[in-house]
Amino acid sequence: MNANLNAMDAVVPTLRSQIMADANELSRQLQAHQQRTFPPTSQKSIRLFTPAEAADFIGIHEGYLRQIVAEGHGPEPLPNGRRLYSVADIESLRLVLDEGGKGTPKYVRHRRAGEKLQIVSVMNFKGGSGKTTTSAHLAQYLALRGYRALAIDLDPQASLSALFGHQPELDVGDGETLYGAIRYDESRRHISEIVRETYTPGLHCVPGNLELMEFEHTTPKALAERTDNSMFFSRIGESLADIESAYDVVIIDCPPQLGFLTLSALCAATAVLITVHPQMLDVMSMSQFLTMTGDLLTVVENAGGSTEYDWMRYLVTRYEPNDGPQSQMAGFMRSIFGQRVLEHSMLKSTAISDAGLTKQTLYEVEKSAFTRGTYDRALDSLTQVNGEIEGLIRSTWGRK
Repeated sequence: MNANLNAMDAVVPTLRSQIMADANELSRQLQAHQQRTFPPTSQKSIRLFTPAEAADFIGIHEGYLRQIVAEGHGPEPLPNGRRLYSVADIESLRLVLDEGGKGTPKYVRHRRAGEKLQIVSVMNFKGGSGKTTTSAHLAQYLALRGYRALAIDLDPQASLSALFGHQPELDVGDGETLYGAIRYDESRRHISEIVRETYTPGLHCVPGNLELMEFEHTTPKALAERTDNSMFFSRIGESLADIESAYDVVIIDCPPQLGFLTLSALCAATAVLITVHPQMLDVMSMSQFLTMTGDLLTVVENAGGSTEYDWMRYLVTRYEPNDGPQSQMAGFMRSIFGQRVLEHSMLKSTAISDAGLTKQTLYEVEKSAFTRGTYDRALDSLTQVNGEIEGLIRSTWGRK
């Protein structure tokens, strides 16, 4: 009997070996799924847009768009007479419109002299708040609206990278995350070496993977040894300063915890967007998050760090308007924070979650994959939220 028990004990794995085995198997299965849903030979792309969508991205009425197209600009009509617009078509129409104008370009929305780079850190302490979904769609929206956008994946889980077509385990090597530009040793790289183009014109990204966790481990040692003149909280801002002239807006998808990475992203930010799911447990978690963040930023300020910002907003995400408790919680937040809660909320939608299953955003997935009402409601919600954020950015620049 004892011999049998000893034999059974011998085959019981340790926690370490079991976790490693599960991690390896899950990674293998995810890679197989990636091969099936998005083979290496395929390329991600933005779908074609309807005239109404194209006009909205350009910033003109659909009737004016038809007039411009009738003058010989834009894409050729399809056999059925309809026209659909690629991102390249939209960009070329912007140039046509601005060439016909006088003075400062209106439709190519790049920063002008005296307008500082906007760095928006999107954050929450709790996972599942829609932080990455918000970051990805905001970055794409701004690029489609004619801004030069950079999306930085600062989350070691790298979901934003996967949405933009970069599998963290396969496509992102050593030194190819932001850690490569903010590390403390001689392997530090210039950030321009790790910025990648995406399939969305006007949008670049810095991918992430587990390597980012190294910053959490090496920073305490650097602080103890004082081996670098640059403090940890200034390193992201210093790296971005090297490529400032190439972009109008930077979107940073922060990790869902308070660490050196998040604090550095906060100190680099000109604006902060906090996503929150309107449930009691999520709001209670956010309360703790805000308290800890305030305490840590006090330490940063005492060490000489800057915590100045242009705006901070709370975004209600995964919102179900017909859910009574959620509506009450959203109202509770508005009663406390007032106008710091964005007027528009990100609705919970099967269109967004289903698109995420194939690592796509709503700007990529074909509308025909959903019922028209489901897709339109989701896209309208995204457009309202992103448009409100765009308005805050333009207001910071002093534009109407």
